[in-house]
Amino acid sequence: MIWYVLAVALGLALIGAVAALIVTERRPRPPKPERRRRPPKPVAASAAVVGRESLDVVNAGLRRLTGECLRSGRSLPDLYAVAYSEERLALLLAGAEEAAPAPWTVEADGERWTISPDDLHRPGPEGEPALPYALTVTVGLDGPDRVLVDLSRATGPVSVTGPDKEVRSLVRAVVTEALAGPVGALAEVTLVGSLADGGLLSGDEPRTSRLHSAASLEEAFATVAASAGTGAPEPGSPDVTQIFRLIEGSSRIAVQGEAPHLFVVDASQLPRREGALAGLRRGDALLVVGEAPTGWRWRAGAGGSLDTGPLGLEINRHAGRLP
Repeated sequence: MIWYVLAVALGLALIGAVAALIVTERRPRPPKPERRRRPPKPVAASAAVVGRESLDVVNAGLRRLTGECLRSGRSLPDLYAVAYSEERLALLLAGAEEAAPAPWTVEADGERWTISPDDLHRPGPEGEPALPYALTVTVGLDGPDRVLVDLSRATGPVSVTGPDKEVRSLVRAVVTEALAGPVGALAEVTLVGSLADGGLLSGDEPRTSRLHSAASLEEAFATVAASAGTGAPEPGSPDVTQIFRLIEGSSRIAVQGEAPHLFVVDASQLPRREGALAGLRRGDALLVVGEAPTGWRWRAGAGGSLDTGPLGLEINRHAGRLP
């Protein structure tokens, strides 16, 4: 009898424990505290970045840069590209410089300087027009960023290959921006050979005296060489500006007070003989529609991407695809 009573008691205790466990499991658990999440980085550029107003911000940044360098008596940084989003303007430098003038911030061990667009509206030296960077033009978008490249940094031709429609739309956009954009306000452009005969521009571009044509690249180089120095003031002249002195005295700046020149030629009309490109001044740039044997080799994709070759910039929509 005692064993029977003990068995019943143990059974009842076991049933009670199981019931308590079921009730406990069915009770709603308190929610876990939510972690603060940073807003995701935009995967596409905003209208403000794609639109022309972004070039005004880039121009203001480059002018502010020249002004700060002039004020502090330092040479201009050796930048090869610019990236702009609504949050910041970034300068990509060819060599690391870990001391940037205020209000620029150093990132990536000195290979990138950044500034908030808000800081561009605060009082500070504005500087002269960004003459040393006048051939800095948009090559396309990298996600939310508009990317510009200084074509004058290439030591040889900048060639663009790929589907003909994509290549020509990209080169057309580059030329148009150099002539009509605020950054290239002082740049000169010469279309060579067949490209000068309506083979590139649509005719809807604004007319400007800074657009020239030449039958051959040799003729284009000779014309620029003949006019070189005619517009430059004599040393000691009151017309010599601060920016002229800065450019003249810096080994990194190639234009020496003269507006940089962009030459555009079809690959079929690019002279191949040795020394044919000797007339290309340091600080000028040569853009080739098609493949060139040396220099920066870019390739436009059928989907609108751009492989910038040695620059390593990721462009998912090139400039010819921008509205």
